[in-house]
Amino acid sequence: TAATGMDALTHAVEAYVSTAATPITDACALKAITLIAQYLPRAVEHGGDMEAREQMAYAQFLAGMAFNNASLGYVHAMAHQLGGFYDLPHGVCNAVLLPAVEAFNAQVAGARLADIATALGEQDASASAAIKAINALKDKVNIPRGLKDLGAKEDDIPLLAANALKDACSLTNPIQASQEQIEQIFRDAW
Repeated sequence: TAATGMDALTHAVEAYVSTAATPITDACALKAITLIAQYLPRAVEHGGDMEAREQMAYAQFLAGMAFNNASLGYVHAMAHQLGGFYDLPHGVCNAVLLPAVEAFNAQVAGARLADIATALGEQDASASAAIKAINALKDKVNIPRGLKDLGAKEDDIPLLAANALKDACSLTNPIQASQEQIEQIFRDAW
C-alpha cells in the first residue's frame, strides 16, 4: 500500500513539474497530491479503512490521468534502472528518489514545487517545504530512507545514470541533466 501510494504521488508530482503539463493535467495532479497526503497514511495504518482506500483509488486514477498526458521525469527514469538492476519495488524506488530529484528540479520548478507544498498541506508554500513534506510522508508510511537501505551499490551509479538518461521519461523533466548531475542525484538519495 505504501509503495503503490508513493508511486501515485510520484506520478502526480512529476506530471505537475513536467514540461508537457497543461491546465488539465495540473488540476488532476494537484487533487491527487491532496488526496494522497490525506489518505495514504490512513490506508497504510488501517488496511481495512474503505474510505481511505477509495480516496486513494481516486488519487491514483487522477495521477494516472495527469502523467498519461504530461509524462514523467527523472524520478521514473532513474527508478526504472534501480528496479530492473536490483529487482526492487518500483514504488519504493520512486519514493526514495523523489525528494532528491525534486531538489534538483527546484532550480527551474520552484513555483510549481511551492504549489505541491500547498497541496501536501504545508503552510509554507516553497520548494523546500514540498521536499520536507514528501520526506515526512515517506517516513510516516515506513519507506526506507535511502538507496543504501535498498542494497544499491555506489559502484553501479555511473551505469545507472547513463541508462536513466536514455529512458523516455527523462525527456519531459523540467531541467535536463548531465551524466554527472544524474550521478549526483543518485548519491543525494543515498
